[in-house]
Amino acid sequence: MDSAVSEIRHPGPDPDENLQAWQTDRTRAPIATKIVVAGGFGVGKTTLVTAVSEITPLQTEALMTQASEDTDDLTSTPDKTTTTVAMDFGRITLDDDLVLYLFGTPGQQRFWFMWDDLVRGAIGAVVLADTRRLSDCFPALDYFESCGLPYIVAVNHFDGTEEFESSDVREALTIPPHIPVLIMDARQRISVIESLLSLVGHALAATPE
Repeated sequence: MDSAVSEIRHPGPDPDENLQAWQTDRTRAPIATKIVVAGGFGVGKTTLVTAVSEITPLQTEALMTQASEDTDDLTSTPDKTTTTVAMDFGRITLDDDLVLYLFGTPGQQRFWFMWDDLVRGAIGAVVLADTRRLSDCFPALDYFESCGLPYIVAVNHFDGTEEFESSDVREALTIPPHIPVLIMDARQRISVIESLLSLVGHALAATPE
């Protein structure tokens, strides 16, 4: 089990933050949407939210200890020392008045009980996948399929790993043809934005009302 001491970083006021149009003009009401970022342990959810957030992201990171050795597989991520124990939160403004609020879910099974609360009110989800351990994203895929929430699959490509085509990943995960499957890099802001735009478009097509 992770250490009980967790570091929580709050987005608090930032005097150097570039204010958006909807923050300075009260006649402009932003379109606020909630998006969930899910996937297996160590797949890059915190990295994604951090890379794209225009505010200092809220993170609930706890140091990993020997107590979690039997449950958290670090084979593919040997340098990982912390893990999300509640959620990640960030914000990004797209197209002037479209504001996306990003909620990253914890990946380990022992934290799945929080997913229902985190997903409530979301328009869709980004399911992150790692080709070295594709099976880790099956719980998220099953969850969003069962609750009917629109989602896309974004394959986070890690340095030094074999590159696969999105069609190969789709076949391996048996993803239906109408669901977008993308190859991306969670560290790169533009790559993350492209994934988020893909999700917004897919969610609008799935639930146009």
